[in-house]
Amino acid sequence: MRVCLMIEGQEDVTWDQWVALARACEDAGLEGLFRSDHYLSVMGQAGRGSLDAWATLAALAPLTNRIRLGTLVSPATFRHPSVVAKMAVTVDHVSGGRVELGLGAGWLEAEHRAYGFPAPSFDVFAEQLEIVHRSWGPGPFDFHGRHYRVEGLDALPKGVQRPHPWLIVGGHAGARGAALAARWGDEYNTTFASPDTCRQRRAVVEEAWEKEGRPPDTLVFSLMTRGIVGRDAAECRQRVQAAMARTGDTGDPVTWLADHQAEWAVGTVDAVADKLRQFEAAGVERVMLQHLAHDDLAMVALLGEVARLVA
Repeated sequence: MRVCLMIEGQEDVTWDQWVALARACEDAGLEGLFRSDHYLSVMGQAGRGSLDAWATLAALAPLTNRIRLGTLVSPATFRHPSVVAKMAVTVDHVSGGRVELGLGAGWLEAEHRAYGFPAPSFDVFAEQLEIVHRSWGPGPFDFHGRHYRVEGLDALPKGVQRPHPWLIVGGHAGARGAALAARWGDEYNTTFASPDTCRQRRAVVEEAWEKEGRPPDTLVFSLMTRGIVGRDAAECRQRVQAAMARTGDTGDPVTWLADHQAEWAVGTVDAVADKLRQFEAAGVERVMLQHLAHDDLAMVALLGEVARLVA
C-alpha cells in the first residue's frame, strides 16, 4: 500500500504552509502530495482563500526532490484542455517527472457562478480527457467535438514521464466514468468508500478495463478518504476535534466518527495501518489521506510511520 497526503487547498492554506507540508511529506517518506483544485471553500466557510492549484504545484516542484505532486482533481470547467495538458507537462519538466493530473467534471456550482466558469458538464469532461491524453502522445492530431476543436496539434515538448504524465480519473464507478477512465486514464480513484464498497467499485472498473481491451491487472485503483492519526486515544480525539473545527461540524466527536467509521482511516498508528490493510485486501493500491488540519505537521510525521508499516 502506497500512502499520499491530500490537502484541501481552498480552505485557506497559505504559501508558507504549502512549503512546510511538502517538506513534511518528504521527511515522512510519503509517496506524494495531492491537493484539491477549487477556488471557493467546499465546506461553505466564507472568507477562506485558495491559491491556484497548478501554480502551487509548479512552485513546489523545485523545492522538493522525491514526492509526487498532483491534483485530485482539476475540474474540466476551469481551463481549456490544451492549457491543462501544457501546465501538467510544464510541472512534469520542472519536477523531473513527478507530476500527476487528476481530472474531473467539476461540481461546486457556487464557485462556477462566482468566478464565471461554465456549468459542470460530463460531455465537456469527456472531450477534455481525450484532448489531454492525445496532446501528450505522438502528434499531430485533430479533434472536432461539440465543445472543443484542435487542428494538427503536436504539443511540444512532451512530458518527462514515459509514455506520458500520469492521468487519474475518479468517481463512484458509474458506467460512463469507468468507460472513460478505461479508455484514457492510468488510474481510477474513488472517494470516501468502505473496503466492501471499494471492492465492488473496483470490479466495475475492471470490467470497463476489459471491454477496452486492457488487462484488468493493469488497473491502478486508489482511494481518497479522511485520515486522522494520533499517538494515543487522547491525541486522536484532539485531532478529530481539530478536523471538525475545519469542517464547521459542532456535534459530538464520537458520533461524528461513528457515522463514518467504515470509510475513514482514524485512530492510532497501528489502527490506521490495520484499516489500510483492509483497503488493500479490497483492491486499493494506494490511498490519498485527506488531512484537514493542514497546519498540523506532527500528524504528517505519524502518517509516515503508518506508511512504513503497510509498505
